[in-house]
Amino acid sequence: MSFLLPKLNSKKEVDQAIKSTAEKVLVLRFGRDEDPVCLHLDDILSKTSPDLSKMAAIYLVDVDQTPVYTHYFDISYIPSTVFFFNGQHMKVDYGSPDHTKFVGSFKTKQDFIDLIEVIYRGAMRGKLIVQSPIDPKNIPKYDLLYQDI
Repeated sequence: MSFLLPKLNSKKEVDQAIKSTAEKVLVLRFGRDEDPVCLHLDDILSKTSPDLSKMAAIYLVDVDQTPVYTHYFDISYIPSTVFFFNGQHMKVDYGSPDHTKFVGSFKTKQDFIDLIEVIYRGAMRGKLIVQSPIDPKNIPKYDLLYQDI
């Protein structure tokens, strides 16, 4: 389903999307088109995109074509989903040590819709971090990897 969502293929395109998306949650899915978990997430994103069109703009970003952002957001697991609102990086407390991105695929379309609604409402109130509405058992668990410490 990757072909149904717009792709950002360079740092310049990602920068432009971050700067120009106003009054909507910008969803950037970092991953690879051929990865099975990315394909599952892309299916959820593409099916919810029409319902969320007034609240969110969803883009796919290939980790191999944007190494600057891959490094900046410490994308070590794919897919990783990062959220912005009016150019501001939105953080979400998932009950994990990393609030900067969602790692893995959402279990259901409703989990993703609920998360976007919470981020949107929080951002409209000026919050930069919001509490995740997703049931903790539906959040993928992973270990943070620290390199060069």
